[in-house]
Amino acid sequence: MARKDDKYVQAIDGKKIPILTLDQKWHRLFTQTGVSAEIKRKEEKVNELLKKQGGLQTRQKDIKRLKNKLMQEVLSSMEGEEKPKGRSREENGKLIEECNEKLEEGGAALLEVEKKLEKENRELMVLSMEVCYDLMQENGEQIEQIDEWINQMRIELKKNVVRKQQKELYNQELYTYMHDIFGPDVMELFDLKYQPKLKAAEKEENSGGEKK
Repeated sequence: MARKDDKYVQAIDGKKIPILTLDQKWHRLFTQTGVSAEIKRKEEKVNELLKKQGGLQTRQKDIKRLKNKLMQEVLSSMEGEEKPKGRSREENGKLIEECNEKLEEGGAALLEVEKKLEKENRELMVLSMEVCYDLMQENGEQIEQIDEWINQMRIELKKNVVRKQQKELYNQELYTYMHDIFGPDVMELFDLKYQPKLKAAEKEENSGGEKK
């Protein structure tokens, strides 16, 4: 893994890393982006080693259980109890030795698998950190662009508010001048989509007078 991952390797050096594929929070990291082919391969490798580890652990437990049973039979025969059917003390002793050999072999195999599992899991951690960092960088750039757009829109909004107020004031002045010159009857001939405040006030007065 010779890439820009040195800082990530250093960051997790000496730390106990939980098995990522067993952590639902790790899986949720990729719910929106999906898993890259490289991470997928590493995930499968970790799961394969987990399965192998589980099989070895189960086998070790079974052998220990058998060994304990054999030792109990040997102790029982030494205490003068009835000899177990089908096996002598010597046979049990030989089986116990075989169990010890298998436990030693299984322990070595288990240790080897655990080392590989830790290595693969750490590499998966580094890959995940890389992906998350790249995504955060990309999102950060987009956030800056959106923020810049929002600020620009705020400036444009303020400008347009000022323009609107200026045009409203100008319309109000025009209407006032024309009203003074031509009178209200003539002003009614103007089909104004935007009604100045003065005209709106006149309508309110007229409607109020009609009600009376």
